[in-house]
Amino acid sequence: MKNYNNFYNSNIRDLDQGQLQGQGRRREDQQVHGDPFQTEVEKRATLVGFLNEDIGTGDITSNILIPKETISKGTVVCKHIGKNIIVSGLSEAKIIFDICGCEATMLVDDGSKITNGKDVLTVEGSSRSILKGERTALNLLMRMSGISTRTRLFIEKLGELSKTVRISSTRKTVPGLRYYDKKAVVLGGGISHRVRLDQLILIKDNHIAVVGSVKKAIEKAKSVYGNKRKIECEVNDFSGIFEAIKSGADIVMLDNFKPEDVKESLERVRKLGLRDKIIIEVSGGISLDNIYDYAIAKPDVISIGSLTHSVQAIDFSLEIPA
Repeated sequence: MKNYNNFYNSNIRDLDQGQLQGQGRRREDQQVHGDPFQTEVEKRATLVGFLNEDIGTGDITSNILIPKETISKGTVVCKHIGKNIIVSGLSEAKIIFDICGCEATMLVDDGSKITNGKDVLTVEGSSRSILKGERTALNLLMRMSGISTRTRLFIEKLGELSKTVRISSTRKTVPGLRYYDKKAVVLGGGISHRVRLDQLILIKDNHIAVVGSVKKAIEKAKSVYGNKRKIECEVNDFSGIFEAIKSGADIVMLDNFKPEDVKESLERVRKLGLRDKIIIEVSGGISLDNIYDYAIAKPDVISIGSLTHSVQAIDFSLEIPA
């Protein structure tokens, strides 16, 4: 199966200084995977920011009720009723508790399938500190697990087709949480797609409206970057598909096509002998009810905004024995 995570996130290392236009070169792992953090310290600082948002000047309730020297041990437990729960965000929860001065231990790996009642993490340390980090750790764990679980549900709907058709996220994420949202999609078995606007040239309908045509937009992009950036072009009919392929797009996004139109379009592309020259992505209006109807046409990628913009959190709680 192709590694579309790498394909969508074009390598900055392939660009010369003029093309970078002031963008700093990043480490290879960031170039490939779209990690927005320069270092682990920077990633940790983001989690510190999440904690500060919740803590403010201090947890006045715990500081009043619990002596400073009190030590506790707690366990994070899955309380969600449902099947095929995919847990993710445990590594972030562990770091959050560590920032608070506690020692946390993951009992399962991120990306594991769990059930109701499963213990997933233990934490030990100052009672005040555990309670200080509790909500932030659980919020991230619940959201990320919800995204991973939803992603896996879409993949399972595909059955055998999941071996060739990949499920992808979009940029429809909560500001400040994109890295974590997309990481959760990957842990659920999906692909990230681009993380930022600087990773892939994605020509959308409004770009085409301003520039004038698919051909002009692709030609203009190629005049600047040549083959050093992948180019994706959004289209809304077959003539747009053909124009994008002939103009040199690497990926064509069939936006808001009906399932039968996707099937017909792909058949026409195959008859023209162009199928192996292009990655076909389908997007717009995809749900659990209709995804198989789209997948049966065998596009390469199906991108789904609801994976991250309409998240149902997975319920976890922190239990501290009396």
